[in-house]
Amino acid sequence: MTESKTWNAFTVERKDRVARVTLIGPGKGNAMGPDFWSELPEIFGELDADPEVRAVVIAGSGKHFSFGLDLPAMSGSFGAVLADKAQAGPRTAFHDTIKRMQSGINAVADCRKPVIAAVHGWCIGGGVDLISAADIRYASADARFSIREVKVAIVADMGSFARLPAIIGDGHLRELALTGKDIDSARAEKIGLINDVYEDADAVLAAAHATATEIAANPPLVVQGIKDVLDHSRSAAVNDSLRYVAAWNAAFLPSQDLTEAITAVFEKREPEFTGE
Repeated sequence: MTESKTWNAFTVERKDRVARVTLIGPGKGNAMGPDFWSELPEIFGELDADPEVRAVVIAGSGKHFSFGLDLPAMSGSFGAVLADKAQAGPRTAFHDTIKRMQSGINAVADCRKPVIAAVHGWCIGGGVDLISAADIRYASADARFSIREVKVAIVADMGSFARLPAIIGDGHLRELALTGKDIDSARAEKIGLINDVYEDADAVLAAAHATATEIAANPPLVVQGIKDVLDHSRSAAVNDSLRYVAAWNAAFLPSQDLTEAITAVFEKREPEFTGE
């Protein structure tokens, strides 16, 4: 495979009309810090415009797909709005930050080239947002999934709530989102979060590339048309959900519980939530 550009949070390789985008951190477990959110829309914008790319595989490096949002690295983005009696200015800036972050996941969903997610190890929070934007999801037997934002006093706002109802249904989504529980690959396959389970990380990556290669052999404009038609019926609902949660979080997310969650991460302890 050939790599065209150096990124901080990803590698991007192209071979035989298939691109592979690999999360590389730099946070532990490929956690999603500032570089992830700034580079993701640029990468998928380039892949969308590249006529030599007909399908994309997205995977994680190391032992895991992603631990999700890198809270320590992103804590600065919460700072002003967490200040006591934050006024309209900080809240507007925070709303803009949420919208910019959403644009990265949206770029994956809106890419005209089909995207196949190959998941191994942990896929937490923002990792689930990311794979919900893919067209096809495969996982290794050791994969684990969690919509864990509730555990850190955050309403998930990067797309899981918008896209997963069409993938796993309302009841399963509510169970996962309200509890923040972990599920294994067998349960994920049973509820439809993933298409198939493979033995290990190498096998799931090979399967994703095989599917991408199969797609890439089809007429590219027809493939793009299929994506466009399938996305049409739900795009308005997804966009409306993303706009609503961005506004809701700008107004209501700042809390003592969120401050406690961030502090607990830095202090490596369990948070104690008070509902304030």
